[in-house]
Amino acid sequence: MAPRWWRWWVRSAWPRTRPPPSGSTQTLGFHQQFSTQEQTPQICVVGSGPAGFYTAQHLLKDPQGLSLCLGPTSPCPLLQHHSRAHVDIYEKQLVPFGLVRFGVAPDHPEVKNVINTFTQTARSDRCAFHGNVVVGRDVTVPELRAAYHAVVLSYGAEDHQALEIPGEELPGVFSARALVGWYNGLPENRELAPDLSCDTAVILGQGNVALDVARILLTPPEHLEKTDITEAALEALRRSQVKTVWIVGRRGPLQVAFTIKELREMIQLPGTRPILDPVDFLGLQDRITEVQRPRKRLMELLLRTATEKPGVEEAARRASASRAWGLRFFRSPQQVLPSPDGRRVAGIRLAVTRLEGAGEATRAVPTGDVEDLPCGLVLSSIGYKSCPIDPSVPFDPKLGVIPNTEGRVVDVPGLYCSGWVKRGPTGVITTTMTDSFLTGQILLQDLKAGLLPSGPRPGYAAIQALLSSRGVWPVSFSDWEKLDAEEVSRGQGAGKPREKLLDPQEMLRLLGR
Repeated sequence: MAPRWWRWWVRSAWPRTRPPPSGSTQTLGFHQQFSTQEQTPQICVVGSGPAGFYTAQHLLKDPQGLSLCLGPTSPCPLLQHHSRAHVDIYEKQLVPFGLVRFGVAPDHPEVKNVINTFTQTARSDRCAFHGNVVVGRDVTVPELRAAYHAVVLSYGAEDHQALEIPGEELPGVFSARALVGWYNGLPENRELAPDLSCDTAVILGQGNVALDVARILLTPPEHLEKTDITEAALEALRRSQVKTVWIVGRRGPLQVAFTIKELREMIQLPGTRPILDPVDFLGLQDRITEVQRPRKRLMELLLRTATEKPGVEEAARRASASRAWGLRFFRSPQQVLPSPDGRRVAGIRLAVTRLEGAGEATRAVPTGDVEDLPCGLVLSSIGYKSCPIDPSVPFDPKLGVIPNTEGRVVDVPGLYCSGWVKRGPTGVITTTMTDSFLTGQILLQDLKAGLLPSGPRPGYAAIQALLSSRGVWPVSFSDWEKLDAEEVSRGQGAGKPREKLLDPQEMLRLLGR
C-alpha cells in the first residue's frame, strides 16, 4: 500500500490537475506544469559533493536523450515526448560542494575550480539544489523512493576511523578530518580550537590528508592570508608554537599513500626542512625497478631527499629553516601518553614494526620494541569512513560502504550509490568523477530498459510538502548564491577570495529565515 503521505498528496493535488469547467477563465498553468512533471523521470541525488554533482551532471547530459520505459510495458507516447530527466540534489549542509569546499586545502585553489562546473549543473532548469535537508532525519529514504523513479546515495564519508588505543580521548588528540573541517569552515568543527602552543605535533597516517595537515601547520601564516582559510584558523596559526611535525606510518616508504605533488610541496615548503632517515631507504632503489611509473617517480624523489647531499642553495635554505617535518616509518601507535596531571596529551607510544608478505599483502607486524615520542598534539589521519543513512538501506559496517553491484544497491531496485559510500574513501576528485559517471550510466541504462518503478512520481512537490509539515526549510541554489556573494564581500577587505560563513543560524538570518 502507498504511504499515507502519498495518498494525501494525490488526493490534495489531483483536483487541481483537472481541466477547468467549460467556458471558465481559469488557466491551465498548474495542470500543464503538473502533467509535465508526471511525465518526466524524477531522480534525486543525496549529497552535493563531487560524487553527487558528477552523478547529476551525467544524468543531465545524457547524449541520446532518454527513451523512456518506466516499468515493464512499452512507454506511452506522452512519456516518450517528455524524455529528459529532472534531478533534485539534497544536502544536509546549508551550502553545496561537500569536500571541495570543506576538504580541499585552502592553498590549493586550483582544485576548487571544479565548483564552476558544478554551478553550471545546479543552474540547469532540470536540476534543483535543496540544502539544509538531512536525509534519514528530515525525510527518509523510503519517502524519497516513493516520490522519485530513482534515488542515488552520494553522501560520502562523514566520519573518521578511530585509533582504538588508550588515551585517544585526551585533550590534544583530534582527527585530521576535524582539523581540516576547522580550517576550512565546516560548521560542525568551528568550535574545535586546537591548542597549538606545543613544540611538536604527530600525525598518524601517511596519505595526502596527512601531508595537507602538516603543510598547513607549518606554512608561514602570511602565505595563507590570501586564501579562503577561516580567519579563526589563520589567527590560531599566527600564534602557533608548533615547530616540528612527524608524519608516522605503520609500513615503509614503498607503501606510503600520498602522491608526488603533495610530497614535492612539503619538500619545497618555505621555512622548513625535511627529516628523513637514510636507513629507512636501504635497498629501496633495487625494489622500485618494477613498480608503476607514478610510484617509481615518488620513490625516487623520496630517495633523493633522504640520501643525496643537497646543493649549496638548498643546503643554505634548510640551514636557515625554523621549522621541520619528518616521516617516521615502521611505527604503529600503541597508546597516547598523558601529561603528569592527566589533563592533556604529552606524547605517543609507538610499536616498532617490520614488514611481512609481498605486494598488496604486505603488512606491518610488531617486533616487540616500543619508543615514546614526546608531542603536544596528535592528529589521526588513518582514513575516513561512511555511516549508515537509513535503516532501510543495506550497509556493510566492516567495509564502510553500501553493498552494491556497479552502483546498484543490492536488493533495492531503483536505489543507487556513487562516490566514497559506493567504493570506500579512496582516490582523488577525478576518481570520484569516473565512478559517478559509471553509476549515472548504469541508472540511465536501467531507465531505458524499463527496470525502474512504473507510473508517475511527484518528485520534489511531495517532499516539499513533507518538509514543510515537519518545520524544515530547505535552502535553494539561489539562496546559496546570496550567501556566496556575502562571503565574497566579506573577504574583499582582507584581499581573500571569500570569508566563509561558519554559523548556520547566521546563514539563515541572512536569508530572512
